[in-house]
This record gives sequence, structure tokens and C-alpha cells, in this order.
Amino acid sequence: MTSPRVNLLDFDADQMAAYVAGLNEKPFRAKQLMQWIHQRGVSSINDMSDLAKSFRACLLDVAEVVSLPVIKDELANDGTRKWLLDVGAGNAVESVFIPEDDRGTLCISSQAGCAVNCRFCSTGRQGFSRNLTSGEIIGQLWFAEHLLRNEPGAVRRVEKFPTPGWEHTGRVISNVVMMGMGEPLLNYDNVVTALRLMLDDRAYGLSRRRVTVSTSGVVPMIDRLAQDCPVALAVSLHAPNDALRDQLVPLNQKYPLRELLGACERYLPFAPRDFLTFEYCMLDGVNDSDAQAKELIRLLSNIKCKVNLIPFNPFPESGLKRSPPQRIQAFANILLDAGMVATVRKTRGDDIAAACGQLAGDVIDRTRVRERAVHDKEIIQSDDDEPPESVQNIQWLDKLN
Repeated sequence: MTSPRVNLLDFDADQMAAYVAGLNEKPFRAKQLMQWIHQRGVSSINDMSDLAKSFRACLLDVAEVVSLPVIKDELANDGTRKWLLDVGAGNAVESVFIPEDDRGTLCISSQAGCAVNCRFCSTGRQGFSRNLTSGEIIGQLWFAEHLLRNEPGAVRRVEKFPTPGWEHTGRVISNVVMMGMGEPLLNYDNVVTALRLMLDDRAYGLSRRRVTVSTSGVVPMIDRLAQDCPVALAVSLHAPNDALRDQLVPLNQKYPLRELLGACERYLPFAPRDFLTFEYCMLDGVNDSDAQAKELIRLLSNIKCKVNLIPFNPFPESGLKRSPPQRIQAFANILLDAGMVATVRKTRGDDIAAACGQLAGDVIDRTRVRERAVHDKEIIQSDDDEPPESVQNIQWLDKLN
């Protein structure tokens, strides 16, 4: 039986060097491959013209560059663009490009679905299927950057690739946020490989300040990320106390606020900026009162941070409503008056369900989250041996981590 070809998108620089060495080729061939694939966006090995013919012939037998097939391409009224990408076996994930005057931001998915199941996030209601490979993660950036770069009227940023002599010097995507489908730190190894490619000067050459990992609070992996690949960190907080956060973010039952904030304090010395970001989804009558704003101030008093208030983007199954604009601004004013840095995130792409918390894709759910949600109340009331949904989610997270 013929062995399957390896996808060269799966390799960071060190892994590419090791792979090329295993083919008895010189180290500079790995650098050439990195530049052809990531800087030039070339997927055909035959088109990599400065590789020796013998090396190209060898690669054609054992390797390939394969991105994710596009199922759907949608453009919002505000210019936000969303792609539904096929990851096989009935699963699809979503990526979102957000153009702005001073930047182009790509929101990337790390899992097909998500087992964390935050109450305000439609991804979690889809359940969880599997982790994405490193090639599937970086492949979203590879696809979007080179597609957008070659389209008429593409806006290229002032940053330049450090490799002299390459014809494509400007980049369209200047910022990457790991805020798409999935919990990045529950797919740690593959995410870190993709992050290293984003930062590598032979690939995308992004600054650590311009690459952000968003996490719901996987404490051990926050500590590992600080040592392995410290990029900007955004923590999905959404509540000022454990009792409420247990309801909104089930992972809090495993890693409560005291442990989470401890990990944040340990991360800060390694962060590329001198502050961390805490994300706070504004839910009408749930977490948006003046008292809760003051409680949040006390909670974060010892951490240099920015609080990003996110207007909730409704979806039918949540049972939640967005806080009114005046309530969001009043909440923000309390934080600002206390000397905190607080911003209100502008909603982008909500007309194509591309806004924060709306990414859902298409997932073959192995966690049975929808089925369990229907019976959760009955389970609690009947004192059944099967634990309720939130507890089962924690059990799934243990398997992933």
C-alpha cells in the first residue's frame, strides 16, 4: 500500500528542516520550501523553480501542499468576509477576514466545534468533533492571505517580508486572532506549530504583538504557552465571580477564577505587550449591572489589563439577549472612572453570522451536546446517574487536554 503524502503545511521551520534532512537534502532546501509555500503561496511543487529537479521529483512522490476546500464564501455589508472550509468527514470550520483602514485581521479556527460550550457562543452548541491539524490551522492563513493578495484592489499593509528580492513584499493580513471555532489551548501542540509559522520570518513574519490567542482559561496551557511561544493573550472572562462564570463558562468549574488569574499574572512578564486583554460579553440582565462592574474592578485590580466589552451577538438557542447600548456604555464608564482601560468592541459581519460568538460551521458532534441539552433539566430533577451537561463537558475537556 502506498503511504499517504505528507502535507508540507503541517511543518514549522524546525520540522521542515528535519523532514528535508530525512530526504538527504541540504538544510537550505528547507528554507526554500518555506519561502515558496508561505511567502509566495505556491502549492505546486513543479512550480518551485529553484529547487533541484531531482528534489522536486522526490517531493512529488512523498509530499504535497494542501489547503482546505472552500464550501462557501460570504461578504458582509461592512466588508467582513467569511469562508466555510471543509475539513473532511462531514465537518467544516469558519474563518473570518476583517478589513480596517490600518490593519487586516484574520480570525482563525483551531477545532471542528468546541467542547467548552460557553453559554453565549454558538460554536459550543454545535458540539465537538476533533482538533484541527497544524496544517489545517495555518492553512486558513495561507489560503486567505494569498487569495486576498491576488484579488484586484487588495490593500497591502506597510509591513514587508524580511526576505530580500521577493516580489510580494506587502501583506494583506497584518493581524491574526485565534478566536474562531474551538478552544486553542485544548489543541495545544498543533496551535503552537501554527503560531511559530505565523511568527517565522521565512513564513509570515508577523509580530508577536499582532498574533493573539484567545482562551476560556486552560490554566496549565497558559503556563506552557508563556514558555513555548508567548504571543498576545486574550482571556474570555465574562463574569466577575465564580458562581456566575460557572454558568456561563463551564471550564470555570475545572479552573476557577483564582487559578485563572494566577496563570494570567504568571504570563504577563512573557507577554509581548505590558498588559493582557480580558473579554467580557455583555448579556442583558446577566452580567451587566453597576454592581457587577464594580466587582470586576476589584477582581482585576492587581493585573495590568484591558477589558474588551463585547456586545452579545444573539443566536436562537442561547436564550440570552444583548445588553442595550446605554447599559454597555454605563458599564464601560464605571471601569474607565476607576482608571481601567476599557473598550467596546465594534460588531462586524453580523449580517453573515461572522461576528464574535456566531461562528458555527458544520460539525459531526461526538459530545452529543444538543441531545444532552434537551434532557439536562430532566437529568437534574430525576437525580439520574448520568451527570448534567456542564459536568459532561468537563469530562470531555479532560479527554482533550
